[in-house]
Amino acid sequence: MKILVTGGAGFIGSAVVRHLIADTAHEVVNVDALTYAGNLESLGEAAESPRYAFEHADVTDAPAMARVLAEHQPDAVMHLAAESHVDRSIDGPAAFMHTNIMGTYTLLEAARAYWQGLAQSAPEKAAGFRFHHVSTDEVYGDLEDPDELFTEETPYAPSSPYSASKASSDHLVRAWQRTFGLPVVLSNCSNNYGPYHFPEKLIPLMILNALAGKPLPVYGNGQQVRDWLYVEDHARALVRVALEGKNGETYNIGGHNEKTNLEVVHTLCDLLDELAPGSSSHQASYRELITFVADRPGHDLRYAIDAGKIERELGWRPAETFETGLRKTVQWYLDNREWWQRVQDGSYQGQRLGVL
Repeated sequence: MKILVTGGAGFIGSAVVRHLIADTAHEVVNVDALTYAGNLESLGEAAESPRYAFEHADVTDAPAMARVLAEHQPDAVMHLAAESHVDRSIDGPAAFMHTNIMGTYTLLEAARAYWQGLAQSAPEKAAGFRFHHVSTDEVYGDLEDPDELFTEETPYAPSSPYSASKASSDHLVRAWQRTFGLPVVLSNCSNNYGPYHFPEKLIPLMILNALAGKPLPVYGNGQQVRDWLYVEDHARALVRVALEGKNGETYNIGGHNEKTNLEVVHTLCDLLDELAPGSSSHQASYRELITFVADRPGHDLRYAIDAGKIERELGWRPAETFETGLRKTVQWYLDNREWWQRVQDGSYQGQRLGVL
């Protein structure tokens, strides 16, 4: 099959591309606008494969999306392109409305026209076409009952501009399926972590601050609970949903790893004490760098995913525990300083000069 992946230079998207190239026989078309979080260096050897193609394009550009679909004739679309950082959505919501809502609308319309054209020219290909929309558990809001989990039937109650924009895009996808018959599947995932994670997010930020001897800022009292999912486990799940999920269905994807933010930071510090002792001479343990800062507005207290449906229906379970996944993550950052140093100094953005 030929699979078109939007946002394939992002954190999760690049993991999907690497998985498809390394572990399957499928062809991949990577569509990415290369905004600040898009990094072609995250693709590694996958970018050298003859089964890989790159299109520098924005999902909000209707003519570009129509051209890409017409030229590449994909069998499936996996839509991961999105603005995804909650703090940024609070500081500047407009980009989230534009990319996450209007971008999804634009891509849906392009996919609908392409699919309807296939129905005339290649009915068998049209019958197998699938639009997979990748979303977040943050659309559900937060959980007050410590024993409660998000299921696919949990009502939406987004708290931030980011989660509201993703909830809106989810509703659009379901509307295009119900009104126009577009074959779709959706997935909502918990917090991802792992290699090639942009340093603004909690885990890479803490690793890199610690290595530099900088403070480790923890919001509020650090008791916000998240379910953590290793990104390579998520990539495997996404491909399974895209290719085997039932038309019109939603699948929650979680890692079975509920941790408070403070637990995550403590675990990272302990791993760094073991794997990179003495990187900063100012403290005996990296834990001494932890500082508590004012909580962000509208901060959800607890997310937790019930991933039973994808396990029962598609046979997926995460391969990594939180402990094994986090150890791999810390070791990756220690072994790949050039990648994150190029992100920190901005030199990775020179990639745009080669694709514009």
